[in-house]
Amino acid sequence: MAFNSPEFLLFLPLVVLLYAALLRTRHTRDGLLLVASYAFYMSWNWKYAGLIAFSTLVDYRVGIALGEATRPALRRALLVTSLAVNLGLLAIFKYWNFFFTTAEDTCSLLGFDLSLPHHRLLLPVGISFYTFQTLSYTIDVYRRKLPVERDLVKFGVFVSFFPQLVAGPIVRAASFLPQLHAPRILAEERVRYGLWRVFRGLFKKIVLADLLANFAVDPVFAEPSAYSSLDLVLALYAYAFQIYNDFSGYSDIAIGSAAMLGFRIPENFNRPYLARNVREFWTRWHISLSTWLRDYLYIPLGGSRSKTTRNLMITMLLGGLWHGAALNFILWGAYHGLLLVFARGAPRHGDSQETSAARAVLARLGTFHLVLFGWLLFRVTGWENFVQYLGGMVELSSGTRLHPYLGVVLGLAVLAHVCPQGRIEALGERFRGLPSPLQGAVYAASILLFCGLSIDSPAFIYFQF
Repeated sequence: MAFNSPEFLLFLPLVVLLYAALLRTRHTRDGLLLVASYAFYMSWNWKYAGLIAFSTLVDYRVGIALGEATRPALRRALLVTSLAVNLGLLAIFKYWNFFFTTAEDTCSLLGFDLSLPHHRLLLPVGISFYTFQTLSYTIDVYRRKLPVERDLVKFGVFVSFFPQLVAGPIVRAASFLPQLHAPRILAEERVRYGLWRVFRGLFKKIVLADLLANFAVDPVFAEPSAYSSLDLVLALYAYAFQIYNDFSGYSDIAIGSAAMLGFRIPENFNRPYLARNVREFWTRWHISLSTWLRDYLYIPLGGSRSKTTRNLMITMLLGGLWHGAALNFILWGAYHGLLLVFARGAPRHGDSQETSAARAVLARLGTFHLVLFGWLLFRVTGWENFVQYLGGMVELSSGTRLHPYLGVVLGLAVLAHVCPQGRIEALGERFRGLPSPLQGAVYAASILLFCGLSIDSPAFIYFQF
């Protein structure tokens, strides 16, 4: 049940209506959220719902045990148990075949054969996201920064909350669990705001991301040798805005869906392509992941206190591997790690240093193109595909075979990205102030448009992670 499917457009309002009817019955409303979240996840593959339930039960019990344990050795053993179970499941389902294939290929290069067992298990949707989410709870309880959650239903809702279960944002227990314990109301303004965010996200996904994929990205990356240098460059620009609108569109729908149920989950993007350096880019792109890596990996490794280069490289290499079990993701992580190492001396975002408008524009353009090359590493399907793509670009051939409306969609995506956030928010406020029948008519027309455009709509890119 994808966010851009007709099924979800029926599922979400049904859950909201039932939740509103049960709002005053504390246990029943949480039970409804839990059942709805598992139903949402089981629509992908019902068998893997057991994995979420298992991770939930393990971390629930570990959390309670951590709250009662006083001996440091026992507390460390409990933390290791949680890490081993959660990361072990992630390793089995996501990395097992990759690591074993890599080991076999390495041995083959060294002159001897090695045969290791492989599996044909499907990658559970969202496993990388909910694994990091449950780990953050256990680690915070271990650090005594978070009280133990003793209500199993509430803890289950935290782990499986359907708006952000499959592709984030990664929600911290410290921000979400208190909302489950606080009095809840469904304010009309929050519902209106949620609808606005949901439809804004659908626009980003269906009108911008999917059209960029269909008009340029998918055909060009599938066969780069068949296209001119101009087409290859345009497709790479298109991919930069496809992946942004695809992922930020998902985040918008998640934030909006949660708002309609009375919950606040964190923002995940802040116009990342306007960053003045790569360090600032990572404060604007996939914010929930970058802050998670900072707080639970980079700082525990030593942060900027010692061996900063090593810590940055380890963090970004693992961040790349988190995205997928493939060499190109590891190279993408290493590339951004090197960029961050070189960017350590750059001025921080918000520093008081005066910078001319021209220098600011050049800094943003330079940063964007550094990130753009990284997207090439991220998108290619293998080394041969990467070499073909780079070779085609340096040929400097002209002419185009791309869809004639690509420029219109790409231009619209660029304008939407650079538009000041305040203006977009002001537009949203004015729209939400319109009479309800008029808003309903606009939403109905939007649904018809989205249904027409999403017949061959690709899945959200981050579903594979």
